[in-house]
Amino acid sequence: MALARLAHYSIRTTDLERSCAFYERVLGFRRGFRPAFDFPGAWLYLGDDESGFGTVHIIGVDPDSPAGLSAYLGDRTLPASGTGTLDHIAFLATGVRQMWATLRAAGIPWRDRTVPGLGLHQVFIEDPSGVTIELNYPAAEVAGLDIAGLAQPDGTHALTGELE
Repeated sequence: MALARLAHYSIRTTDLERSCAFYERVLGFRRGFRPAFDFPGAWLYLGDDESGFGTVHIIGVDPDSPAGLSAYLGDRTLPASGTGTLDHIAFLATGVRQMWATLRAAGIPWRDRTVPGLGLHQVFIEDPSGVTIELNYPAAEVAGLDIAGLAQPDGTHALTGELE
């Protein structure tokens, strides 16, 4: 058996529209084809190609009408929030300064880290359900910036003004 690649990941949420808006507005996904399941949800795609069936599947949990979801995916307790035992989901990206501006405009806090010796700068954020998302940028995009020294005495981020 040979695995080829990760197909998608799914997020269960009680606020479908808020979750979709986050992935669309902050990360640049778009809604696309989704089969006519008996429960609410959305399939989100990167780019126009829908042959891979989406990257993120948002599963709407309706506590007042759980039958369709239970019949298809089985009964599961919805965690309060967070990534649970899965630590984070990671994406490769470019344009870290644009992402900082997007996050700042949306009021979304984040954490920056540069991986020593790997040429990788990471930005960690959380989606509305508390799932941790790691965005990996070429470290060259932050070359010359004192990332470790970006925290100001008042606890804000020097480039963004957000609280650390």
